[in-house]
Amino acid sequence: MSIQEYYSISQVADILGVSKETLRRWDANKTLVPSRDHGNNYREYHRSQLEQFEQAQTLFNSSWSEEMDTKPVRDYTLLELFAGAGGLAIGMERAGFKSVLLNEIDKHACQTLKNNRPEWNVVEGDVSTLPFSMYKNKVDVLSGGFPCQAFSYAGKKLGFEDTRGTLFFEFARAIKEVNPKVIIAENVRGLLKHEDGKTLEIIKEVIADLGYSLIEPRVLKAIFFQVPQKRERLFLIAIRKDLVDKAEFKWPSPYTRIMSLRDALKAGDLFKTDVPESPGQKYPKRKAEILSFVPPGGYWRDLPDDLQREFMMKSYYLGGGKTGMARRLSWDEPSLTLTCAPAQKQTERCHPEETRPLTVREYARIQTFPDDWQFAGPLSAQYKQIGNAVPINLAHAVGRAVIRLMNSIENSSS
Repeated sequence: MSIQEYYSISQVADILGVSKETLRRWDANKTLVPSRDHGNNYREYHRSQLEQFEQAQTLFNSSWSEEMDTKPVRDYTLLELFAGAGGLAIGMERAGFKSVLLNEIDKHACQTLKNNRPEWNVVEGDVSTLPFSMYKNKVDVLSGGFPCQAFSYAGKKLGFEDTRGTLFFEFARAIKEVNPKVIIAENVRGLLKHEDGKTLEIIKEVIADLGYSLIEPRVLKAIFFQVPQKRERLFLIAIRKDLVDKAEFKWPSPYTRIMSLRDALKAGDLFKTDVPESPGQKYPKRKAEILSFVPPGGYWRDLPDDLQREFMMKSYYLGGGKTGMARRLSWDEPSLTLTCAPAQKQTERCHPEETRPLTVREYARIQTFPDDWQFAGPLSAQYKQIGNAVPINLAHAVGRAVIRLMNSIENSSS
């Protein structure tokens, strides 16, 4: 692939993790001035201007292509809890892991897993009812995205037993019963600040008490890992303490460019064909009429004032940007984070050209699901499964990093 020389203001904002408003301020005070001006407020930065920033250096000096060649030195086994519709599982499978069990409580998500991978051992049901001791010392990696829940702070020291009643307790119980070499947990970014950071501190304590050394948790931005979506996930990776001295872990390198919605829905580097036709929700007639006035990348403030008032109602008079309302996506930027429903008023995700919500297959493409991965259940359940998933390409990048970790343990043991 040819090296990208010029970057738009939205791409630079994504790379540096700042707002477009910040870049415009930097332009005004001559801190960072775009090198090309195409008029109509479309300006670009040259690659050389960005090399002073650490975030850009990481992108430009990426080891992505070398890391893509990662192969397991033997078959590594994986047990996954809270498996959803398979986002993490597909990525781990691509990296080279062999699943021994996937647990999920949602019946539609389970059906999705069973339909697409009949050979997987998919167990539907409440995780608290499952025994795991039969897998003791037989599983290399235990993974899962347990939901973020508050703990009761009744006890003085919140150890493993004190987290009882939460889904994290069940995740911790599985760790205790299985004794895997490595743990992968993923969660929402909000876990960092949940209950003023106390929730994460307790999780760290319990992981340590169970005999694992936790690598400092990291928020990974999906846009850096060949995912055309501004989604963030917090990853926690821990290594059993008896293996730490042999283990070498490095977080995955970013992909060499940031993917846009065009990459998701049109034939190109990410997919060989345009997005296939599929069912999708529809807007009510009046909502569609109003949204037809919103330009690509725009939102409610781009409407004429009378339509702003009609659409926003009382919210029109409240403070804040509410940038998700009446939001239309842009072909040339990554999608905003997908939610569990494509047409919620607060988090609108309107197609960039047609005035309609994104379809199921468009949703799936933005999460980098393969086109042949079919979702079970009614339309609302399909959107929910996709919206809740870990993007496949992000999971694959993390999976490759964990394969390299497992290889380091394996090679130093032999």
